[in-house]
Amino acid sequence: MRHVISVLLQNEVGALTRMTGMFSSRGYNIDSLNVAPTDDPTVSRVTLVIAGSDAAIGQLNSQLAKLVDVVNIHDMTLGDHFERELIIVKLKLATGGHAKALTLAKKYGAEILDDAQVSCTIQLTGRVKEIDEFIAAAHGIGELSAVARSGSVAVSKGEVTLSSYDVHHHLSA
Repeated sequence: MRHVISVLLQNEVGALTRMTGMFSSRGYNIDSLNVAPTDDPTVSRVTLVIAGSDAAIGQLNSQLAKLVDVVNIHDMTLGDHFERELIIVKLKLATGGHAKALTLAKKYGAEILDDAQVSCTIQLTGRVKEIDEFIAAAHGIGELSAVARSGSVAVSKGEVTLSSYDVHHHLSA
């Protein structure tokens, strides 16, 4: 099963390496990794996507929570959550492709960043499935000369936040 895990991680040299090293040392590949600052300059938010059985990922999460650099952890797939991804695609267009690119952007609610008759750059934010569908449709319009995906970011629905998660679900220490 695909798991989206959010982690609050201390902003210290080597913290991300120690965290990701735990996954690789146990034979797990991280499918997507997104790291960004939070409103607290001492903490970053890490969102990673990993595949594995619920039991195996649960064990990894318990071990992850024990790392000294980890402030909080939440497996978003265990509850309701919002997940989005950003993609920027550069298309090399064939004759007649410009109109198709504009139609594609309109259909998906994407933004045209750079518009020319022979190429265009399109930005889209959406669910992972929508992003995958957009890429498949873009293949039919022109040659993909660049694809930049942000990786997933996620927040839980409702009142629970990542910083309050341990109050509601006790972390292993």
